[in-house]
Amino acid sequence: MAQSSSLNLSEICTQVSSLTLQVCDFIQGESIGFDLNKIERKSQTELVSYVDKESEKRLVEGLKKILPEAGFITEEATVEREDKKYVWVIDPLDGTTNFMHKLPPYSISVALLEDKQVVAGVVHELNRNECFTAWKGGGAYLNGRKITVAPTQQLSESLIVTGFPYNLLDKTDAYFEIIKAFVRDTHGVRRLGSAAVDLAYVACGRLDAYFEFNLKIWDVAAGILIVQEAGGKVTDFSGGEDYLSGREIVAANAIHSSVIDVVKQHWK
Repeated sequence: MAQSSSLNLSEICTQVSSLTLQVCDFIQGESIGFDLNKIERKSQTELVSYVDKESEKRLVEGLKKILPEAGFITEEATVEREDKKYVWVIDPLDGTTNFMHKLPPYSISVALLEDKQVVAGVVHELNRNECFTAWKGGGAYLNGRKITVAPTQQLSESLIVTGFPYNLLDKTDAYFEIIKAFVRDTHGVRRLGSAAVDLAYVACGRLDAYFEFNLKIWDVAAGILIVQEAGGKVTDFSGGEDYLSGREIVAANAIHSSVIDVVKQHWK
């Protein structure tokens, strides 16, 4: 498949990967003596630290050098949001709560949008130093080696991953009914604490499917492309294409339709 973008997306992924490695060194350095008293609360369960903000600043500075004409959408709003042809979407520390408790995984997630479509994505998991990359039409990679989704064909042979949204809205009962169904009908359900890593692990075949709702674009943008380029399928809960916002997302290998069937039984 030919690249639709005029950019050298492979080279951009290489440059972004190098940048994320530098920022990973900063984050891991700060983790050694991190003080839980230094956190801020967006809500009871949504936490942020100076590490998130400083990481974002460093990523923005580096990404401006890689593609000066691009705008930004960032979780911590350290730079003004801009609507341009090219836009970087950044989560500087996906899995902040894990990081604060010294519990893996946590990651950096960077995606590049071109005309509102994801054309490049990097997810760098810090604890195992695993860098997942993908660009439109170029495949998906883990530390430079090509990856594909697992060949699992049956829901009963699968391992599912999910997350617990910061705000379940009025969907608590429905969401946990879905989880109960997957616990009953699969090898199990995991909750790792980083949406970007969840998607990357589906892409490389460690997990078979991921579902969640009430996320943001920076949580999922890079991971979505990595799954798609690894041969997986990504939709919203109804099987449609409204997934980039993170409002509803299902990413899976060949069992995708079976996962959607379970979700639809409980999600009204």
